Amino acid sequence: MREFGELDAYAALRSRNYGLLLSGHLLSHLGLQMLSVAVSWDLYQQTKSPIVLGNVGFVQIAPALLLGLHAGHIADRYDRRRIIIFAQALVLLGSALLAAASPSVILIYSALFLAAVARAFQWTARAAILPSLVPSESLHNAVAWYSSATELGSVSGPALAGLLLASVGSKAAYVLQLGCAVVSMACYSLIRPPVSAERKDPPLAAVPMTRALREGLGFVWKDPLILPAISLDLFAVLFGGATALLPIYATEILHAGARGLGWLRAAPSIGAISMAFLTAHLPSVRRPGRALLWAVAGYGTATVVFGVSRSLWLSFAMLVLVGACDNMSVVLRNSVVQTRTPDELRGRVSSVHGMFISSSNQLGAVESGWTAAWFGTVTSVVAGGLATLAIVAGFAARSSALRKWRQR
Repeated sequence: MREFGELDAYAALRSRNYGLLLSGHLLSHLGLQMLSVAVSWDLYQQTKSPIVLGNVGFVQIAPALLLGLHAGHIADRYDRRRIIIFAQALVLLGSALLAAASPSVILIYSALFLAAVARAFQWTARAAILPSLVPSESLHNAVAWYSSATELGSVSGPALAGLLLASVGSKAAYVLQLGCAVVSMACYSLIRPPVSAERKDPPLAAVPMTRALREGLGFVWKDPLILPAISLDLFAVLFGGATALLPIYATEILHAGARGLGWLRAAPSIGAISMAFLTAHLPSVRRPGRALLWAVAGYGTATVVFGVSRSLWLSFAMLVLVGACDNMSVVLRNSVVQTRTPDELRGRVSSVHGMFISSSNQLGAVESGWTAAWFGTVTSVVAGGLATLAIVAGFAARSSALRKWRQR
C-alpha cells in the first residue's frame, strides 16, 4: 500500500477524455436529480398517494430488467461512445416532453420510462468505457472521482429543484434539466477514446446472444467477491430506502415544504460527496470486505433513526450519514467489479451490476410506497432499516469471502 505522500489524488482528472466523461455524467445526473424531485413533488401534489410515488419505481425498473443484459452485450460488441450519445438523445426526448407540456401523471411516467431506457444502456456503456480512458494505476482514483461527481449532482440537483419549486414552480426545473441534458450530450460527443476502446472484439459478433449473456451472468455468479458485494447492496437498499417517501416526510411529518424536500433529497448526497472526496485522498482500505459490511450496517442504523425522528435537523443529519455509508459501499463495490472483470466482459458484467443496482433502488421505492400505504410511513421506513441490519448480519455470517477480502 502506498504512503500518503505518494498519493496523486488528481491523476485521473488529467485525462481529457475522462474529464469529458465526468463532466457529461455530472451534468446529466444533476439534471436527472432535479427531474426526480420535481416529478415526485408534482405527483404527490396531484394525487396525495404514496402508491403513486412508489409506482415510479415500477416505471423505472422495467427497462432495466428487460434491457439490462442486452445493453451489456451491445456495449461489448459496438462503439461504447456512440451508445452513450444515443442514450443521451433519449434523455433529451423525455426532457423536452416535460418542458413543453403540462406534467400529468401519464406524461411524467412516460418521461421517466424514456430516461430509464436511456440509463439501462448508458450506465453500462459508461462503466465499460471508463477503464480505457485512464491509466490502469489511476482506475481506483477515477472510480472515486466518478462517485464524487455522482454525489455532487445528487446534492446540487435536489437543492436547486427545491429552490425552484418553492419560488417559480416545477416548469423551471424541467427547462433547466433539459439544458443540462443538451450540454451533457455535447461533452459525450467530444470524447475521443483510444482506438482499442472503439473497436470491439470481432469474435463476439459470431457468438450467439444467449451464449454471450450467459458468459456475463456466469462470470458474476462464479466470482467469490463480486456476487456477494452486489447482492448485499441489492437486498439492503431494497428494504432500507426511504427516498421515495420524502415528499410525505417533508409535508406531513417534518412540515418543511418544497424547499425542505429539496434539502432532504440533497442530504444523502452531501454525506456521500464528503465521503467520496475523503476516499479520493486516502489510501485503499486494507480490509474492504469488513468496511463494506460496516458501511451497510451504518446505512441501516441511520435509516431507523431517520424513520422515528420528528426533528428536521436530526432527520437531515441521519440522511447525511445514510449517504456517507452508501458512498463507501458504492466505491468498494465498483472497485471490485472494475478490477476483477476482463475488458471483453466489462459490458455484460456492468449490465448485471447495473440490474442489481436498479432493482434495489426502484423496487425499494415500490416496497416503500406500498408498505407505507398499508402500515404507515414511519413503520415502513423503520422496518426497512431493521431489515437492512438483519441482512448485513446474514451476509457477515455466511460470506467468508467478504470477511476475508483484503486489498493487495
